Amino acid sequence: MVKHIILWTLKDMPEDDKATVKAGIKEGLESLKGKVPGLIDIKVNISGRLASSNADVMLDSTLESPEALKIYAQHPDHLAVANGKVRPYTAQRSCLDFEI
Repeated sequence: MVKHIILWTLKDMPEDDKATVKAGIKEGLESLKGKVPGLIDIKVNISGRLASSNADVMLDSTLESPEALKIYAQHPDHLAVANGKVRPYTAQRSCLDFEI
């Protein structure tokens, strides 16, 4: 199995807008469960952020294999969320993929 962890820092925007963007990211990405082959679990954390943090949103997902991660990355439903709800609002992205 593979863990796919992403941390995003959002672009500067009013806090109300940031809350709306974060909710959209969470809703969009978590809706992929059951749609993308090989995606076992997907959770997006948008709340409880401490002042010591330097990221705004965390994706924590589990996939069946490295091949399933490649399928996820290119899946049309994932790309629609990434291009419509994530990338337009993201200033920085960090990724950690590892086998478990």
